Amino acid sequence: MFRFLYVSAMLSLMATIAAAAPKNIVFLVADDLGRQVGCYGDAVAKTPNIDALAASGTRFVNAFASVSSCSPSRATMLTGVPTHTNGQYGLAHGTHNSHSFRNVKGLPALLASAGYRSGVVAKLHVQPKEVYPFDAEIADAGRNPVSVAEKARKFIQDAVDKPFFLHIGYTDPHRTAKGFGNDNKYPATVPNAKFDPAKLPVPYHLPDVPEVREELAEYYQSVARMDHGIGLMMKVLEETKTLEDTLIVFLSDNGIPFPGAKTTLYDAGIHLPLIIKKPGQKAGVVSDAMVSFTDLVPTALDWAGIAKSTILPGRSLLPILEQPKPEGWDEVYASHQFHEITMYYPMRAVRTRTHKLILNLAHELEYPSASDLWESPTWQGVLKRNDAMMGQRPTKDFLHRPKVELYDIVADRNELKNRADEPGMKAVRDELLKKLTAWRSKTNDPWLPEKKFPHSWKVSTSAGTRICNRT
Repeated sequence: MFRFLYVSAMLSLMATIAAAAPKNIVFLVADDLGRQVGCYGDAVAKTPNIDALAASGTRFVNAFASVSSCSPSRATMLTGVPTHTNGQYGLAHGTHNSHSFRNVKGLPALLASAGYRSGVVAKLHVQPKEVYPFDAEIADAGRNPVSVAEKARKFIQDAVDKPFFLHIGYTDPHRTAKGFGNDNKYPATVPNAKFDPAKLPVPYHLPDVPEVREELAEYYQSVARMDHGIGLMMKVLEETKTLEDTLIVFLSDNGIPFPGAKTTLYDAGIHLPLIIKKPGQKAGVVSDAMVSFTDLVPTALDWAGIAKSTILPGRSLLPILEQPKPEGWDEVYASHQFHEITMYYPMRAVRTRTHKLILNLAHELEYPSASDLWESPTWQGVLKRNDAMMGQRPTKDFLHRPKVELYDIVADRNELKNRADEPGMKAVRDELLKKLTAWRSKTNDPWLPEKKFPHSWKVSTSAGTRICNRT
């Protein structure tokens, strides 16, 4: 009898300990990584660690960023609302910066109610602090994967018995002032993968010329270095004995850092890798669900056992992680205002499994280029040669766009033939515009005519509440 009672008591205690195990969350965020990843079908990319993560987790083949620009995208993945809602309209630069509205709550603030300790290593690129109150902001250039992993290890060890949320912001494969950081000095253990420019696939939106191929080789090398960092982080989680208690999310903030992708709402800019590994998942899953990065905050809150606010448009992905074809996940939305402050080009988009509609709200303007793309050998070559074509798209069509773009994704996956004005597409156009307008209204888009700001509004300060007049 005593033995029976003892075993029963021990089983009960083990169950209690298991139930109380911290449910940690780690975001592994690449910078400017498109779908140049082995598990996403790229035969050239050297990404064994990302591929291994996908093999044991859930790889979403239809994952979409809500915007294809660094700070706005990161704000979206950390607040769960589109950039036109959270206020991070453009980059969080030191001068002429954009910043999120101070009444918005980012994921560190939301998780704090459940006792989470939050930390970010390397790139964050959103502000202000009160919206994203990370307990630890750990500086790092973000390209040395060994340095990033060791700083992450210390944060995890310092968390002690508290659950933690750790955001790793890699800088690779973003451009540097010149190139992709491949000439920096790295520890000997970091792979120095080289790629033959002549053997690389050239994306449809780029011209097949020597400078493009040379830049792509540099880009792929940077991707390989970032992948090594993913492997090191998995090792850190294993060695700190937190792997089995941690929800791991791998993604990128926006598309490849080349013209025609980054800062656009074409699929090259927003159709990105997303891999989620949940503890206890028995086998790898390939999910066909159309998911948005606005779904990440609801997913993290669900994992932490925190009720989701009704203002969040996204849904938790946890219930569908092991479902290859879940029902009711068939459309996503996107929103863009600025990249840098001088690059104003507001766009809204809705994407279904068969069509995409892009609404260019300031279509009279020439499409602006991010400074790193403008200065790149790729774009400078297009300008110097006065290329009529930028890959498969006419350069003039890239720079000067109509108010409405409508693409048949099934027949035209590269979004090259605008069918918005075709009589036979009127029903599709009207339906998508209706969906887009409803979403914009639901998310309080200030670019909607009926969403004009009031003539005055209340602003909370430490000294109380005051009224600001609109000029």
